[in-house]
Amino acid sequence: MAKVLVFAEANGDTVKSVTFEILGKLAGHDVDVAVVGDMGGNAVADLAKFGAANVHNLKGDNLDKYSPEGYANALKDFIGSNYDYVFAGATSLAKDLMPRLSGMFDAGMASEVTNFAFDGDNFAGTRPLFAGKVLAKVELQGPKPHFVTVRPNALGLPENPTAGAGASNDVAASAGEIRAAIKEIIKGASEKLDLTEANIIVSGGRAMKSAENFKVLEELAEVLGATVGASRAAVDSGYAPHAMQVGQTGKTVSPSLYIACGISGAIQHLAGMRTSKVIVAINTDPDAPIFTKADYGIVGDLFTIVPILKEEISKILS
Repeated sequence: MAKVLVFAEANGDTVKSVTFEILGKLAGHDVDVAVVGDMGGNAVADLAKFGAANVHNLKGDNLDKYSPEGYANALKDFIGSNYDYVFAGATSLAKDLMPRLSGMFDAGMASEVTNFAFDGDNFAGTRPLFAGKVLAKVELQGPKPHFVTVRPNALGLPENPTAGAGASNDVAASAGEIRAAIKEIIKGASEKLDLTEANIIVSGGRAMKSAENFKVLEELAEVLGATVGASRAAVDSGYAPHAMQVGQTGKTVSPSLYIACGISGAIQHLAGMRTSKVIVAINTDPDAPIFTKADYGIVGDLFTIVPILKEEISKILS
């Protein structure tokens, strides 16, 4: 049985949900969790609920703020030869950190897999390629540990997770030499989840016509508890910031529900959201490409349809 470590990103009692997805998928393996810095007791309990045998808190000087060098040095010393596989969610931080760690070990890495399985100790993952047109089976060879990042929301949370012991302990760690350090992190104004982590996304395209009109989508998102996204056309037109862009040159998302409003469905946009569980498209053009990928389609004006959706959903939820 493979010895597995899952790197978790925690903020007090909050852990990114992709960590629980990974733990659920790894049920039956001997799985530890590592976090750099402090983790609240509730977070440790949640990790144990989903199968963590041990939760290691790596602490040391210059580890209070993220730096790729510091985190990589601390994790490299801790991982050593103790683990066969190291998993992490494919978040912005992990996309920066995991390739560096993989290089330090001269080991293989599978990036942004959407599913995986083990045959004994051998890993096989599924990864979308060519803008999601094909699904590749990826395997890892060479020296261990192997590194794997998993796309958030791709696996889903297990309905009946297998609990682990969740023994928590502090580990003295060293950041080593850091040539560049983060001095300050300025939090964004929005309290909504980042697009890559959101379970429901409402996105607008060029048909929104202005930045002010995105308020229509924000009102629907408020009712659904969703995050608002945008197509590249909307971003290029100045209707939304690049942080909201979904697509090949924006963010890749895998929500349970994706509502595309006034988005034609260019291949670049589909590449970023085609792994969504359920896709709803609203467009005035019945021949828009987005309808070929949608589970549900509404031919009509989004400025008429979206307010109706908001009202009907509000009635159901209340």
